[in-house]
Formats: sequence, structure tokens, C-alpha cells
Amino acid sequence: MTAPLTQGVRIHPPAIGLGTICEPILRSLPEWFGIEASVVDYVKAIERMPTVLASQNDQPIGFMTLECHFPTSAELHVLGIQRQWHRHGIGAAMLAATEEYARSQRVRFLQVKTLSPRREDDNYAGTRRWYEAMGFEPLTEFLTLWDEANPCLQMIKVL
Repeated sequence: MTAPLTQGVRIHPPAIGLGTICEPILRSLPEWFGIEASVVDYVKAIERMPTVLASQNDQPIGFMTLECHFPTSAELHVLGIQRQWHRHGIGAAMLAATEEYARSQRVRFLQVKTLSPRREDDNYAGTRRWYEAMGFEPLTEFLTLWDEANPCLQMIKVL
């Protein structure tokens, strides 16, 4: 069953095998997904992980992929929304569906990794504000997880 949203947008329950459907969204957001090797890895991950899809008139406009690390913890592995749909509640709706699914799997802790504020980037500053508005809190920084030029901020939310 899909949930209706504004302007004919629907949020679909998590499904596996959506890599090729989500790839064009990733590629439309080079400010976040500009490294080709990472895009290829994300597409492979989306193929095998539960992914919530947002669509309008049966056209994909956003997605959110969940990686289950342990029985009680999971991570928002990758997510993206076409730029023209930013600030329309699509992310919040996908997060609600993802959290509902995670709770049904008995997940208690939801984490996300994003670019640390140690590296100034307006796009990621907005991303961090959105995560905070959705109830995520900073947990720790990994200064070299990705590489020294891209310090990682881990954020967490209790479900």
C-alpha cells in the first residue's frame, strides 16, 4: 500500500532491487553525489537494501535506503530527492515510512553519516539542519573515515 502525499506524491513501502530506478536521482544531485565510484557503490547497495521510494505520477522523485547493521540498529545508508522536490515534505514522509519499517523490524537506534561541519559546505549544512529537525543528534566525528578532506559526522536517533 502506498501513502498519498501532496501533489499526487506517493510514498511506497520499502522494496529491494531499486538501484536502477534510483540511480538517475543520485546523478541529478552532483553536489552530494559527485564521485562516480561512490554512485556505483550506492546503486549496488540500493539493489540489496530496503528502499523507500517517493513518486509522482509513477515517476521516481526520491528514495531512502536503510542498512540494518545489527538487530536493534540501522543506518540511513543513502537518500536523495530531486532538487525541485526539496522542502515539500518528501524527505520527512520517506523518513516516517522508513522509521515505521525499522520499528517493525525491532530497530531501536537509527543513525546517519554525513559531512562534518569541520568542512564548510552549504549543501551539507542544510542536510545537517534537516537531520536535526527530524530528531537526529550528533554522536561522534570520524575525521578520516572517508578521507582527511571529508570528515564524517555520525548522527543518531532513538526510535
